Amino acid sequence: MDATPRMPCLFVSHGTPLLLDDKRWVGELRAWAEAIPRPTSVLVISAHWVETKVMLGSIWRSPLVHDFKGFPKRYYETTYNPPAARPLNERLGTLLPDLDHTPSRGFDSATYVPMAAMYPAAEIPVLEMSLSSLEVPALVELGRKLAPLRDEGVLIVASGVLVHNDKALSFRAGEPPPPWAKDFDAWITQVLQKRDAAALAGFRKAPGARMAHPTAEHLLPVAVALGASLEHDEPVRFPITGFAYGSLSRRSVQFG
Repeated sequence: MDATPRMPCLFVSHGTPLLLDDKRWVGELRAWAEAIPRPTSVLVISAHWVETKVMLGSIWRSPLVHDFKGFPKRYYETTYNPPAARPLNERLGTLLPDLDHTPSRGFDSATYVPMAAMYPAAEIPVLEMSLSSLEVPALVELGRKLAPLRDEGVLIVASGVLVHNDKALSFRAGEPPPPWAKDFDAWITQVLQKRDAAALAGFRKAPGARMAHPTAEHLLPVAVALGASLEHDEPVRFPITGFAYGSLSRRSVQFG
């Protein structure tokens, strides 16, 4: 019997709820999912859920968390109901003995938006995990602890945005990215290509950082994906690049 292939670990730019109306972006995410091995389950680390410890969301079909305001009604009627991720939930209890659960918390948009694009049939169990810190070293260490899942068919997906400033978005067609967004995107690209956890920890001093991340939670999931990669000598790829809404980075990352 063939051994289970080692899964890559991903950082996915989840954009906004509008992503699912963007045929190009959805197509890129879907093609990416089809190009990697089919996972047994998916663990999503959400930029939209920050706690002081590792928390897991519901394994049941709980209502989605529509964590946005001012959108048309249809965005609040979106559904995404994959199978319950019971085996993954139990396995995480052995890897992270101190984790906790919020059993009534459904998927937020950092989870269901990219998952609906990548796995629209909702046939693969998905479990959402919180960020447990706002510091890079702690999140890299969390990634290291999660790394064994990669050899068990689990796809680790860190969901955030590598350049993210809500107040700097533009909805004018063809709006070019501002210099600070391009500068930070170029810097983070080099850091991730080198898998340099120490450099990532100093992101607040990077070119354009103050504007690229007025708050850090959308960048920090990438530290978990990086940490899950560090035990292996493996390539780093950027399957999706560019910008949307002027300054929002579409760059997504594949480790392995």
